[in-house]
Amino acid sequence: MATVIKGGTVITAGDTFAADVLIEGEQIVAVGRGLSAEGVIDATGAYVIPGGIDVHTHLDMPFGGTVSSDDFFTGHQAAAFGGTTMHIDFAIQPKGATLRETLELWHGRAAGKAVIDYGFHVAITDLPDSVLEEMARTVEYGATSMKLFMAYKGALQVDDMTLFRAMQQAAKHRLLIMVHAENGDAIDVLVREAIEAGNLAPKYHALTRPPELEAEATARAVRLAEVAGAPLYVVHLTNAGALEAIRLARARGLSGQIFAETCTQYFFFTRDDLDREGFEGAKWVCSPPFRELSDQAALWQGVADNSLQVVSTDHCPFWFEGGKDGRPGGKELGRESFAKIPNGCPGIEERMMLLYTHGVRAGRISLNRWVELTSTNPARLFGCYPRKGAVAPGADADLVVWDPALRRTISAATQHQRTDYTLYEGWEVVGAPRTVLSRGRVLVDEGAWKGEAGSGQFIHRRPFGL
Repeated sequence: MATVIKGGTVITAGDTFAADVLIEGEQIVAVGRGLSAEGVIDATGAYVIPGGIDVHTHLDMPFGGTVSSDDFFTGHQAAAFGGTTMHIDFAIQPKGATLRETLELWHGRAAGKAVIDYGFHVAITDLPDSVLEEMARTVEYGATSMKLFMAYKGALQVDDMTLFRAMQQAAKHRLLIMVHAENGDAIDVLVREAIEAGNLAPKYHALTRPPELEAEATARAVRLAEVAGAPLYVVHLTNAGALEAIRLARARGLSGQIFAETCTQYFFFTRDDLDREGFEGAKWVCSPPFRELSDQAALWQGVADNSLQVVSTDHCPFWFEGGKDGRPGGKELGRESFAKIPNGCPGIEERMMLLYTHGVRAGRISLNRWVELTSTNPARLFGCYPRKGAVAPGADADLVVWDPALRRTISAATQHQRTDYTLYEGWEVVGAPRTVLSRGRVLVDEGAWKGEAGSGQFIHRRPFGL
């Protein structure tokens, strides 16, 4: 049955116009005035936007002796309620595994649970010659982006030789290299010193990962990518120093090679939140940590002037009170030491609403830039545009009817993310999804869940720049 979304204002990365959107099967077939169909979705007074794409998530991820609390059903449900219709998760390579084996492991985590469409980045932790050669075949696997960690010494971190060799291989095969940019060697020294001094409270997570070490690693990654000729995407950038390294690189002619994202939470919190009373600050432990108010201002400027191209979430939720009632361990694992607190925060559900409220409504970014940062740029950079991230004939009908006047109060009691807290408890947002569709299927309508587990598809992504 054909369906028309009628009476709304279409918002894309480049245009704003009144139009109906006609859907047949899984795709958009027409955008224009006076369209009709048997099925009608009323978008009067609302915007019609391409569904959000979150390119930085960690669902069902083993970490620090536990696992992130959202799986591929609960995480997808939360995403849909927030207006996100596709995400790209990280398949983290176990030591000794091939990249194919790594992806098969993560495909198994999604099987039968996925509701929205998804892709995978491969996080490389072990790069013998055989795996280096296998990188050339990841285009066949549909996973055309590789992440390497410059932090988490002794666990995920790779050395500069490994990073550079991966970049050289990526340059040959049009793969996008992603980096977690912090100087893990220096951080390891600071963490050990803090523990030896008995400084174990959550606030020391931020104090042992200072912004200068993120700025240094960002600049180093940029220069290595420049020499290797590889495209580089810096994930979860948090501070003015790291942003400066990106801005300088792009200004000297590397705007088609060097890219960066920030994440929603870094606009709103500082390292002082880790020093909340008792153990409460553990809720805000993530890596890189929160910075200062001046860094928040720098990030808003970065998304406004295109020094930053994407806003993601790094959604990596853990229970605050885990280890009981069938829950896996959570933040409580670090009550005796900040170094044992699982790193990560929930956020896949709130992203679009927070950026609309505090970005668009506050005059920091335009409606079109909001769509560009949360949907179109992610699709372009990660090889799935214009199938995704567009409102145009031939695109998948991943669409959100966005009500700019709808008010919601964020609360752990009403969220769909599977955790017992939200960083934004009690915050009011103005502007939220009314109806959410994935490939023409209604997932959410007027607050009611319509989705089905197993209906989401893996998206094979093209090589970078194609």
